[in-house]
Amino acid sequence: MDTSTEIKVLIGDTTADYGVRIASALKTMGIAAFTRRKDINSVLNSIIRDNPDVVVIDLELPESDSMTLMQRVINMLSNPPAFIIVSDVNNSYIERQVIENGASYFLMKPFEPETLCTIIKSVYSRPISSDCCDKEILVTNTIQRLSIPAHIKGYHYLRTAILSTLSDNFFLDSITKQIYPLVAKEYDTTPSRVERAIRHAIEIAWNRGCSAEITALFGYNPDFYNCRPTNSEFIALISDKLRLKLKNQRNKEV
Repeated sequence: MDTSTEIKVLIGDTTADYGVRIASALKTMGIAAFTRRKDINSVLNSIIRDNPDVVVIDLELPESDSMTLMQRVINMLSNPPAFIIVSDVNNSYIERQVIENGASYFLMKPFEPETLCTIIKSVYSRPISSDCCDKEILVTNTIQRLSIPAHIKGYHYLRTAILSTLSDNFFLDSITKQIYPLVAKEYDTTPSRVERAIRHAIEIAWNRGCSAEITALFGYNPDFYNCRPTNSEFIALISDKLRLKLKNQRNKEV
């Protein structure tokens, strides 16, 4: 069974034109989505009872807000779900506040269910099975094992870059000329900002990450951790390892 079916997503909205529609679309993509009334107590009780992996909730709630909800969940649970906060207000200050209060992603309305599905897989942080063959979840899991936080831009840029190289080997030979512009276009930014954000994410992995995970993924001796890989080397190494894992998994299924 595809590991993506194990992802439980709580949608904090029960209206037919939004919550139910999004949940139904996610189910067709292998996500176990369910809805709860857009009320802080209803959502909080469901988080405790149903243990979702990801919560999708509006920024504004009746008589409260999602930041209050997140803080209550974080204080109550040792392993809280990832939060995707959605809003129709495009404001960088609000986005920063939401991220600083614990959200993994700030998503603007309107959005397509396919976009939400991709974001869900990008913030999903629970253990995965050894036979997982979902590229998006494998890439996410690998990046998270290196302690790169999901709220920084470099996390999402790096994830998109690796997924692109897994889809087409051609990109590995042209990271600067092909990958950076491709990622920049998807996130409405510039190639130079993509390059800097990815470099920052790799620096975090090397400075704060687990040495055992770095050794397992890259084969680097701990004595040489100061020899941080370049963006291209990092992307190529992870892509090669995941491509081999996926190939081995497909051979087992034959």
